[in-house]
Amino acid sequence: MNRYPTEQELEKIEKWPHNDFRGLMDFIHDIWEFAEWGWSEKKLKDAIEYDISTGGWSGNEDIIRALEKNPLFWTMCWEQSRRGGYYIFHVKSAHLVGKEET
Repeated sequence: MNRYPTEQELEKIEKWPHNDFRGLMDFIHDIWEFAEWGWSEKKLKDAIEYDISTGGWSGNEDIIRALEKNPLFWTMCWEQSRRGGYYIFHVKSAHLVGKEET
């Protein structure tokens, strides 16, 4: 598909409310290129761990930059970055508003 995120989608990510980070990750998953191999989720005791890779795709890199501009998300959920566009985020149970933990 190789679709780039729109400016509106990126702005939505930057301004996403702090009480629904699971919803944010669901939104990002829907627009993430190569999610079939560059995205995994794992349930932890008190959070969901997201392991995502940009795959070098500039649209995915734009999404990461938008996440960085959401200071509450980045402060509360970012766990690790690695060279090559690999990121780990933990969304704590308190930020799973309206979603069942699976």
